[in-house]
Amino acid sequence: MINRRHFLACSAGAAGSVLLPNGLLAQSGIRLEKLNYFEVCVSDPARSIDFYQAVFGMPVQSRVGNRTFLKIGENNQYLAVRQVQEGETPAITQLGYSVSNYDPEATQAALIAGGFEEIDPPDPTLPGIENPMTTWVRMRGETPTLYFSDARGVIVQLTDPSWCGGSGPLGSACGEPEAVEDGSIALSEINHFTCFVGDGAAANVFYQDFFDLQIQAFQGPGGPVTGIGDGYQFVMYAGGGGGTTPANIHHVSFNMDNFVVDEVLARLEDHGITDRGDRRTGPMMHYISFRMPARGGVEGGTPEVYFTDPDGILMQIQDTSYCGGGGYLGSECLK
Repeated sequence: MINRRHFLACSAGAAGSVLLPNGLLAQSGIRLEKLNYFEVCVSDPARSIDFYQAVFGMPVQSRVGNRTFLKIGENNQYLAVRQVQEGETPAITQLGYSVSNYDPEATQAALIAGGFEEIDPPDPTLPGIENPMTTWVRMRGETPTLYFSDARGVIVQLTDPSWCGGSGPLGSACGEPEAVEDGSIALSEINHFTCFVGDGAAANVFYQDFFDLQIQAFQGPGGPVTGIGDGYQFVMYAGGGGGTTPANIHHVSFNMDNFVVDEVLARLEDHGITDRGDRRTGPMMHYISFRMPARGGVEGGTPEVYFTDPDGILMQIQDTSYCGGGGYLGSECLK
């Protein structure tokens, strides 16, 4: 059987270019290297920073305007925390990828050539669905930062792999992170983003084709796991029904060495994060979702640990071998 990715590749060889269903050129030439960033808007930034530092030992890497950048693990990966603005509710507002051979002008030109429209930087509080299929550069001092809003309103930042939320042409001029005590859980890196959008199937196809990404696992027949870079990191788009409902970056997942479910839960509980039980999910709760074979998990369920922060923003923790696939640790993928 010839799958859709193979069909597109064959067509590209035969015709010289491939058009996606919405008329965009396939394979933009932009090579996404890794997940490197996400932003949360919160009701009390000081409280949130204290929380993430106490649990995970995330040091402050930089402060730019109203954003505080916390370093995740030993790689160039960051969590930005900012104050919620009027009309907003606490949420994950945007995500970011590093790009191989990054040049802001050339990368934006590739987006425009692929069907995105260049606009002036919009109000940071606007949902991406207000400006779908657009790209803009926001200046932070003398540092240009490139963004796009996709067709379903997910706002994405693209950066050089050396970016650290600092100054200089690539945002890579940062000092040493501020000293902080070790947290209860030592994170390795960001593992994945999961977004709920109006048409998850189309979103998955767009990212796979436009950025030439591969499926590395399936969480059920309609749940492709789109790999980013190293065979472990990935992004998932879910949801159906179409419409113009604003995209929801549902959760971010971290990974760690020596993942043992009971130990992770105990460490979370040391910080006042309680078992959700039968309650509706609210702030400072944890729960386990067992992904069964119908969703690509192991018999008995692949355990996936979720928790919420002081604003109820949802996060996940898994083992460093987790790739969204089968097996007890979710480490069995299409490699």
